[in-house]
Amino acid sequence: MSEPSRSRSEITTRLATVDDAEVVRSIYNHEVENHTTTLDIVPRSLVAQREWITQRSGAFSAIVAVRRVTSDSVVGFASMSPYRERAAYSTTVEDSVYVARDHAGLGIGRTLMDELIDTARGSGFHSMIARIEASGEASRALHRACGFELIGVERQVGRKFGRWLDMAVMQLML
Repeated sequence: MSEPSRSRSEITTRLATVDDAEVVRSIYNHEVENHTTTLDIVPRSLVAQREWITQRSGAFSAIVAVRRVTSDSVVGFASMSPYRERAAYSTTVEDSVYVARDHAGLGIGRTLMDELIDTARGSGFHSMIARIEASGEASRALHRACGFELIGVERQVGRKFGRWLDMAVMQLML
């Protein structure tokens, strides 16, 4: 069995709890401070991360990926958010997925995406949108593997680390 397949079988998902806030914050803040996987530029405090988890419920709950071989440690997280505030957009959601860098390539992102997609379908949503920094090929490949299609690129809509960033917009019809 290949390493990604074996590792993927060692991953489970569950709803995030406030007890996961520190590890979720650590994963997220690493991306904030070092990468363009998020255009957030201000690291989250522990209080803010706890509030973020507490505010998630139903289909919009945050989930975590747990790798059993490492003492049930959280190695990634994901969530869905409303796509836009106006009621006409209520059947469309936007996904977010983050995996600890030292666990990349083990199928964790795919496990989280599969769970989000199943939840979105089961909740009656019609469409899922991903907004990915355009040079983020691993994230784009993950979304393609899950059936998302590139529907456009927003040019120079963000600025981080002193450079303009494009956002690739991908969509999955549920």
